[in-house]
Amino acid sequence: MTVDSALRGAAPHLLLDSLRTSLAQQYAATSADLLLVDYGFTSLRPVRPAQTPAGVRHVPVDTGPVGRVLRTQQPYLFRDDGPTATVCLPVTVRGDRLGVLVVLLPPDRATASTVESLGRVAETLGHALRVADRHTDLYRSTRRTRALTVAGEMQWDTLAGRACTGPAFDLHAHWEPAYTSGGHLLDWSVTQDELLLVVADGAGPGTPAALVSTLALNAIRNARRAGLDLVGQASLTDQALYGQYRGKSPLAALLLRFDLTTGEIEVVDAGSPTLWRICGAVTERIELDRQLPLGMFEDTVYATQRLRLLPGDRLVFVACGAGEPSAAAGEYEAPDGPVATALDRTRHVGGADAPGAVVRVLRETARGAPDAVLVLCLDWRGHV
Repeated sequence: MTVDSALRGAAPHLLLDSLRTSLAQQYAATSADLLLVDYGFTSLRPVRPAQTPAGVRHVPVDTGPVGRVLRTQQPYLFRDDGPTATVCLPVTVRGDRLGVLVVLLPPDRATASTVESLGRVAETLGHALRVADRHTDLYRSTRRTRALTVAGEMQWDTLAGRACTGPAFDLHAHWEPAYTSGGHLLDWSVTQDELLLVVADGAGPGTPAALVSTLALNAIRNARRAGLDLVGQASLTDQALYGQYRGKSPLAALLLRFDLTTGEIEVVDAGSPTLWRICGAVTERIELDRQLPLGMFEDTVYATQRLRLLPGDRLVFVACGAGEPSAAAGEYEAPDGPVATALDRTRHVGGADAPGAVVRVLRETARGAPDAVLVLCLDWRGHV
């Protein structure tokens, strides 16, 4: 039986047991352990029980070979004079970095071709984890360094994820706080010809904000899956929020449709998060015609605007929920504020790490930095 077949046939909570059996049979592996990145993206935590004789402990994402594999998305092979060689492999699904698979092999089996083959195994494992997550709490429990609040649980269950990649684009997001909730909304849908994306500011902390975001997200998905255009999606969501809250809990959002063949963008700006473009050495804020937030008034009429992306452009969405913070005392304030400063300082950071880097710099340089912030970076390659 192949590793793929073994993973497809395994019970959701026994993926790792099935994988270990297959790796022992086909690669003479002496152990295999899976480390999953925590919700805050600070550490890698082993799925229990660990198989390595000495045991596997959680490790920071920014240190050691396991952390390096997660950051670089490149496999790592380590040989010493002992009886085993160690292979660390990224476990990633369409750009969303889930963790690292650590496999111990006899030294004579640790070849370049074996590492390449195990890389495909790790990719298959990532897809199997996504399916298994619907049927067991094992992997989500592993990812927690502490308990999530109820609002945090709601947010993680509704948001699409941290990343999505395709031939024309790379999309990566980071939000804080990770274990509670800022009420942010983020979702996307991809087809051969288009990317539909929505980003919304947090409606505030706690369960009430999470309820607002959950209602809005399900209204947007309902409209999108019914085939409505951006205006229809905004209007249906506006009606759902106003019908429930009568204008007391409006949501500032951006709804976008990317044409993956041309780089043309349609936008509905409903009181939106800020939108920035980085092109080479130029960082600019894209000024849109802001319309009323979703759910503020009954039967609001929305209209689209148009933009165009060129290959190499990076779009950055910054959702703070309370306007942009001002510069901290003693810090140079760029003409467009701390967000522009953070984007300038992180322009050379790779797409997967850029959102987290922007959040960290913003927290360091801004006075009154928001408790809740979401940053999304979209790197545009264009039609291939």
